[in-house]
Parts: sequence; C-alpha cells; structure tokens
Amino acid sequence: MFKTLKPYWVLLHPYKKQLSIAITAGMVAGATTGTGIALGAENLFNVLMDTDVVLERHEMIGISLMFPAIFAGLGLALFINAYYVNYCAAKVVQGLRLNLFELIQNVQLSFFQKHQSGDLISRIMADCQMLQLILSQCSKNIITQPTTCVSALIALGVLANRNPGILPVLGSILIVPILIFPIRYFSSKIKRKVTQQQEEVGDLTGDVSQNISGAKEVRAFNLQNKELNQFKTKIELLFRAQMKVVKYSASLSPTVEFFTSFGLSIAFIVGKLNNVGAAEFIAVFLALYFFYSSIKKIGALSGELNKGIAVYSRIQETIDETIEINDPETAVPLGDAKGTVDFRNVEFSYADDPILKNISVSIKQGDICALVGPSGAGKSTFAHLIPRFYDVNSGSVLIDGLDVRNVSQHDLRNNIAVVSQDPVLFDVSITDNIRLGRLDATEEEVHEAAKLAFAHDFITEQDNGYDTIVGERGTRLSGGQKQRIAIARAFLRQAPILILDEATSALDSESETKIQKALEKLVIGKTVFIIAHRFSTIRIANRIIVFEKGHIIDEGPHNDLYERCPLYKSLADKQSA
Repeated sequence: MFKTLKPYWVLLHPYKKQLSIAITAGMVAGATTGTGIALGAENLFNVLMDTDVVLERHEMIGISLMFPAIFAGLGLALFINAYYVNYCAAKVVQGLRLNLFELIQNVQLSFFQKHQSGDLISRIMADCQMLQLILSQCSKNIITQPTTCVSALIALGVLANRNPGILPVLGSILIVPILIFPIRYFSSKIKRKVTQQQEEVGDLTGDVSQNISGAKEVRAFNLQNKELNQFKTKIELLFRAQMKVVKYSASLSPTVEFFTSFGLSIAFIVGKLNNVGAAEFIAVFLALYFFYSSIKKIGALSGELNKGIAVYSRIQETIDETIEINDPETAVPLGDAKGTVDFRNVEFSYADDPILKNISVSIKQGDICALVGPSGAGKSTFAHLIPRFYDVNSGSVLIDGLDVRNVSQHDLRNNIAVVSQDPVLFDVSITDNIRLGRLDATEEEVHEAAKLAFAHDFITEQDNGYDTIVGERGTRLSGGQKQRIAIARAFLRQAPILILDEATSALDSESETKIQKALEKLVIGKTVFIIAHRFSTIRIANRIIVFEKGHIIDEGPHNDLYERCPLYKSLADKQSA
C-alpha cells in the first residue's frame, strides 16, 4: 500500500499545509462518524427505552440536540476536508498540465514525429482531469475511512468494556482478512484496464484531431464513410475498455459487501445469544456498520488508487521525456548577429536514418543561398539545424563563429526569421498574428510590415481590417493571404538570417508574383536560405547549393551548375518543360 501511495505523496507534498488541514478535518469527521454517532445512539436509545427514566425539560432538550450537534460538527469537518482536498487536487493537476505544456514548448521537433497530437492533448486534458477526480476522492477517503474504521473499533471497545456480553460479538470482525484477496485481485485488474482505456482515449482523440485538420481532404476524396467507420471502430474499442474498467470497479463493492454481510449476521446471532440489550445492540450494530462500510470504501479506494497510478504513469511518461536540446549552463551572448553561417563536418540522422553526411560549407553575410535537390536530399534538415530545431550528431553549426549550442536558444532564434510553406496562423486578429514577429511592435510598425509584404490592401478590405479574426490555422484567409501575413512577420522581426522554406510552392501564379515582389524586398541585407522545388523562387539567389542523398554535391551560380552538374541540369529542365 505504501508503494501505491508514494507517488501521491510526491504530488501532494508541495501543498502540505492545505493537506494537513484536510487530514485534520478528515480525522475529526472519521472519529465523529465511528465513535460519536454509535455512542450517541446508545445514550439516546437508553433514555427512550427506559420507561423509568423521567427527564426534566432542559435534559430532554439537551439529549434531543445531541444528534444535531454531532452532525453539525461532522458536516463542518467534511466541508473543510472536501474543500482543501479539492484545492490540493486542482493545484496538482494545474502543475502537471503546466509541466506538460512547458515540455511541449521546449522539446525537440522529433518528439512530434513519435507522438500523435491527439494523444498529447488527451494526456493534458483527459488524463489530468481523471487524475484530479481520483485525487480528490482518494485524498478525502484515505484519511476519513481509516479514521472511521479505528474510531468504530474504539466505540466497540468502550461498549464491550461496559457490557462483557458484547465482547463475543466483536469476533465477527475476524472476517475482515478474507476481504484482502478480492481487493487485491480487482485492484490489479483495474490498473491494467484503466491504462488500456486511456490509451484508447488518446488514440480516439488523435483520430478526431486528424479528421478535423484534414476536413478538406476528407471531402475531396469522399472519405466521410471511411472516416466514420474508422471512428465507429475506435469508439467501440473505447467502449469495451471502459466497460472492463466498470466491470472490475463495480464488482469490488458488492464482493466486499457480500462478505461484510456475513460479519453483521454473525454479530446479530452472537448478540442475541448473549442477551445484549436493544440500545447497546443498536450502538454495536451502528459501530459495526461504520466499520464494515469503511472497509468497503478502503477496498474501493485501493481500486481508485490504482486507477490514478495508471493515469499518472501516462502523464509522467511524457513529463520524463528527455529534452535533447538544452541551453548551455553559461550561454555565450550572440547579440545582434551579422549573419555568417558555417557548417563544419556536420552529420545528422533521424534515429538510425542518416540525413546529412559530412556537410561543410561557409555562408557569408548577405549571401542569398538557394538549397535545391530531390525530395529527401536533406535541404530542409540543413536549414532547420541553423535555428537549432535539431542538434547535429557530430560536427558543428556556427553563426558569426559561435557554435549555436553555446548560445541560448532565445538569443539564437531572435536573429532568425522563418517563412514556411504552410504558415500557421493563430485564431486571433491579423494584427496579433503579424505581431508574433516581434511582440513589442507598435501598431504603426505592424502596418508598415504588412505594406512591405503587399498585405495591407487585402487586410483593409476585411470587415474588421487589422482586427479581423483569422480562424483556426487561418482558415478564413486564402493561401496567398496567409503567406503574406507570414512574410509581414518576417519583415517585422528584422532578423539578419532568413529561412524561406518553400514559401511559394503551393500558390497560384498571381499570389506567387506578389509574394516574389515581397521576398525581393525582404532579403535585402540578410543572409538568406531558400528551400525550393520551384526554380522561379530562386532567381533572387546569388548562390545555389545542390543536395543529393545527404551530401552537398555542388554549388555555384545557375549557369555554371547547369553546365557541369547533371542533377541540377535535370531538375532545371523539369521546371522549364
């Protein structure tokens, strides 16, 4: 049991002050239930059943108010216990969610290639919510029920001391050890089934997230029935997993009640044979009832604790994920970079799949470099090593002569602007989306950046202008409009290094023309890396680097490469065909 409780103590320890209040209140509630009610009942029924006793008015009022006083104290203790238990549970889950979200902000991008977004959402939301419910229930019962159990035994001891005939009745308690076996069996089953259930929840959340993000493709390829059938299968698997949890959880309480009913039956028979008085037997019966009721709830508590362990294990598994890209203990200040970039003997691989092999190249300040080559040749990976989205396996990437691993990530990325093929816009205003380039930018600076990106005109045509909410991932805007907002961000950032990751590959010719004009302005005075399949994008480059199978096989201006590099000639001819 201690092993099961240890993770909970670790979680709750930061809130030990509030937890102490909850524990104290829970102990008062348990003692009031197990001892106060049973012994109070004995006093009350002794008076009621003894016809020879004549009470004064004030004595009658005192005895009649005894139970309201007991239950008022019990109610207050239960309220304080519940309030502080739920406070601790909510704070624990708040901290876990914060830790999970912080991890997601800092973990390397390869993490998202291994984990479904839906499963991560499930762990942050569904798993944490379930853990909060379990914590609030278990933290309340872990003190109240054992205290009730012990105080009921104390009440039984007091009653047996007054009347030795009650002592044999207590033998019914010997049935309790038998309850250990079903409790252990069902608890272990519950733990395994809850793990399976939460995995199914994560899988289902992933499918829903994927379906919503791919709504256009689902309709374009008439995948509605396929998606619906797949969803039906997943929710059926979840239903089965849930019902297995219900089966074992719901089986535990009746099993315990079945055995405890024997204990109460034995108590009745033994009490009758020993001529225990009615008032005393009512008190004994209440004390035994509270005792067995606590045992039953402790048994159920064991199952709930194992549920919580299963859920917490999934959460902790994510929190324990190694963050491979960390800031150095003593970061070298980069300040405002000039923009020279050097790759020295760089090797990089995803897992065991080599992507870049012995890459060495120097990029001077102000160079506009186009990275070309077949899909999978390593172009995007090469560019992603510069802002340290990934770390090299060996070799080094340097900016202004400083290894990027020796510079803080914040400092490094302040000097880099990225415009991707499919820019992500957040469900806020156009102004706020542009201002992501520099959070402290004024409204005038935002408008100027939009003008430079040829975005100002279409923005002012919107119903709410710059205050227009763009929708999730910018769904209320066209591809060209989203791209121009992304370019406006880059203008606003004014970073000396610019990465254009196939920034025009998915656009129509009219949008591409406007964006090409914006890019021609944007690249002035910057060190630029253009990743492109469409050669129309790279006409502004003064240097072209050719990749093939993770190697740089050639570099130079267009005319020279066209003459001497067969791969480049082949790629260029396909573009012009």
